[in-house]
Amino acid sequence: MTRLLVIDDSALMRRLLIEIFTSAGDFEVAVARSGAEALEMLADVAPDVITLDVNMPGMDGLVCLDRIMVIRPCPIVMVSSLTADGAEETLEAMALGAVDFIAKPKGAVSLEIDAIADDLVDKVRAASKARISRTTRLQERVRARARGGLAGRKPRPVRSIPDGAAPLPRLSRVDGETGLVLVGCSTGGPPALDAVLGELSENFPWPILIAQHMPASFTGPLARRLDRMCALTVREITGTTPLLPGHAYIGKGDADLILSRRNGHLVALPAPSSSDYFWHPSVDRLVDSAMRLVAPDRLVGVLMTGMGTDGAAAMTRLKQAGGLTIAEAESSAVVWGMPGALVQADGAGIVRPLGRIADALTALLPA
Repeated sequence: MTRLLVIDDSALMRRLLIEIFTSAGDFEVAVARSGAEALEMLADVAPDVITLDVNMPGMDGLVCLDRIMVIRPCPIVMVSSLTADGAEETLEAMALGAVDFIAKPKGAVSLEIDAIADDLVDKVRAASKARISRTTRLQERVRARARGGLAGRKPRPVRSIPDGAAPLPRLSRVDGETGLVLVGCSTGGPPALDAVLGELSENFPWPILIAQHMPASFTGPLARRLDRMCALTVREITGTTPLLPGHAYIGKGDADLILSRRNGHLVALPAPSSSDYFWHPSVDRLVDSAMRLVAPDRLVGVLMTGMGTDGAAAMTRLKQAGGLTIAEAESSAVVWGMPGALVQADGAGIVRPLGRIADALTALLPA
């Protein structure tokens, strides 16, 4: 049985979450009415995973999260509103060590909770198996706090030291046309994107397109947050957008991100989510769309942390067609579902821990 601690100041929300997880059949559920009460319960409950409300009186979710990750690091799924403020706080929580989040229903919680019940249980199950390292999470929190003091300024990328692995091949331009880097991630994705994009120069030669599984109200704040923190220019795709080097583009949540050509130039645009794909924005659909317009040797696929298998099938096809693919290594992935599926399908040309993916991209692409 998985030991779950539910932390929420709402009696109704606590009752509904108890019912959902008790009905799932594989959870032992304890509840705390406040952050302070939760901290007192940690040693006795010894939770495998925690759900934590973002907005609570007294000790709010961010403060509670920070203290838990120091006292007893544990996988945490934030329970967040779909408002802009809720998105910003949730992204901050993920930078401070939360594994994932679930958005509260927009309307009456008691009437609409069933709509998110399955997703909530799946996310908490996946989070309970996530790799949480005390040292790694402390490093992430220090990094997040340091960057918090740099609001409005783009830091200079800091290059990590290569570990002596064999040199990677460099790609070259063909007929003056550059290529694309296609990135997919889900659970644990925002901090992973920060780690990779934050290491790339503003002169990075190829546009980067990103499918991060998220609701629509979260991808805009995610793009703005990454834009503040990275030397690259980061934008959310909300309409037809020409693709430029030195830019990273986040697919709008609850939709898919696809490629097209306008007047001979590549553009990205949002498309209504397709029932042919289970997760959105869909990594598989992004890669398939790019392969219809760009030669495989002009494409680099990067698949990072996330539950499920999205992206593995399309990136395997990309590798088979002559493209390059990079999977995040199991040693660093919060959840090794998506990159693990790519490795198991023999679709990963390169496997690298998170801290070396930016180095691999820089080595692969021409200056």
